[in-house]
Amino acid sequence: MKIRNLALGSLLLLGIAMHAQQKKPLSLEEAISLAVNNSTEAGLANTRVATSKLEVDNVKNNIYPDFKVSAQYMRITDPTVKFRLPLGDSEPAEPGETSGSSASPDVNRIMFGQASLSMPLFSGFKLRNSIDASENIYKAQTFNAASTKEQLAMQAIVLYVNLYKVQQSIALIQENLKSANQRVTDFSAMEQNGLLARNDLLKAQLQVSNIQLTLDDARKKAAVINYQLTTLLRLPENTEIQPDGAYFKNSGSITPPSSANEAMTQRSDLEAARWQQKAAESEIKVARSDYYPSIALSAGYVALDIQNVVQVYNAVNFGVGVSYDISNIFKNNKKVKAAQSRAKETQYQVDLLTDRVKVQVQEAQENYNLSLKQSRVYDEALVQAAENYRIVKDKYDNGLVDTNDLLEADVEQLQAQLNQTFSKADITQRYYELLNATGKLTGSFNLQSNQN
Repeated sequence: MKIRNLALGSLLLLGIAMHAQQKKPLSLEEAISLAVNNSTEAGLANTRVATSKLEVDNVKNNIYPDFKVSAQYMRITDPTVKFRLPLGDSEPAEPGETSGSSASPDVNRIMFGQASLSMPLFSGFKLRNSIDASENIYKAQTFNAASTKEQLAMQAIVLYVNLYKVQQSIALIQENLKSANQRVTDFSAMEQNGLLARNDLLKAQLQVSNIQLTLDDARKKAAVINYQLTTLLRLPENTEIQPDGAYFKNSGSITPPSSANEAMTQRSDLEAARWQQKAAESEIKVARSDYYPSIALSAGYVALDIQNVVQVYNAVNFGVGVSYDISNIFKNNKKVKAAQSRAKETQYQVDLLTDRVKVQVQEAQENYNLSLKQSRVYDEALVQAAENYRIVKDKYDNGLVDTNDLLEADVEQLQAQLNQTFSKADITQRYYELLNATGKLTGSFNLQSNQN
C-alpha cells in the first residue's frame, strides 16, 4: 500500500512539475502583436475610441426632429361641472347663476391624447459646432489609442530584450560555474597531494559561492521579467517565454532614418493633441451660439374626450417658435472666455509636446549611436579578456602568477562575455526606441489588429 501511494505521489509531483512551466518560443513580432491586441490597456484604449464614436452619433441625433406621443385615461369621482360658455339649448339663468350654466352632467372618465413634433431650424450654429467638437474629440481619442499601442509595443520590447539578456547571462554564468566547479575539483586533488596551499583552494571555493549567488539572482530576475511579460501579453502565468535570439545577432546592421520633422507628422500623441486643440476651438463656437436666438418648427395633434361634456378631435396645430434668452448677452461672456482659455491651454500643450518630441528624437538618436560604439568596444574587450585569461592561465600553470590573478582573469572574461551579449541586445532596444520616438514603431511590424 505504501509503495502504491509513493508511486501515485511521484506521478502527481511529476505532473505538477511538467505543468508548472510551459516553455513558449516567442518572436518579437508576436510579442508586440499580443501587447497591441490582447493587453488590458489596449482593450481599454479601443473601448474609449468606441465610446467616443457613440458620443458623436448621440450629438448628431440632435439634428433630427423630436416626435412625442402621449395618452392619458383617468377615472374621476362625481365632479360638479358648470359651463361658463352659453349653450344653445340652455334655459334662462336663475338669479345668482351664471348665464349658460346647466345641470351638472355625469362625468367619471377623461381621455386625452397628444402628438407633438419639434424640429430645430436655427440655434446659433450650436448643433453644427457641437458635432464638429465631438468628431474632433473622436479623432483625438483614435490617435490616443494609437499612441497607447505604441507605448505598449515599446514596453513589450523592453521586457523582451531584458528577458533575453538575463537568460543569456544565466547560460554564461552556468557555463562559468561549471568551469569553477571543475577548478575546485582540480584544486582539491592538488591540495590533497600537497601541491596547492589550502588557502588557494578556499579562494576557488569562494568564487564558486559568489558565482552561485550571481546565478540565483539572475534566475530571480528572469522569473520576475517573465511574469511581467506574460501578464502584459495575457498569457498563462505558467508560461516560460523563450525569446528569439535572431533579433540580436545582426544588431546595428540597419540604421533607422530619423528626424524631428518626421516625428512631427507621425507621432500619434502629438496628432491627438492637435485634434484636441481643434475640439477646444469648436467649443468656443458652441459657447458663442448662446448669443443667438433659437428658432424651431413645431406641430401637434390633440384629442380630448370628457364623458358627457366635450369631445375634441382633429385639433392640429403648427407654427414656428422663437426663443431668446436676453440675459445671455451679459452672462455668456464668461462662458466664452472660459472656452477660449481652455483652447489656449491645449495650444500650450501642443507646443510643449512638440518640444518634448524633438528632445526625445535627439536623445534616442544619441543613445543608438552610443550603443553602436559601445558594442565595438565590448567586442574588442572580449578578445582582450579571452587572451588575458589564456596568458594568465599559462603563467599560473608555470607557477609565475598566483591563484588571485587566475581567478581575477576568469571573472574579467565572464564580465566581458556578459557585456558583449548585453551590448548586442542594447542595440536592438535602442533601435526600436528610436523608431518609437519618431512614431514608426508599430508601423515597422506587420501587425494584425483585433480592433473592430
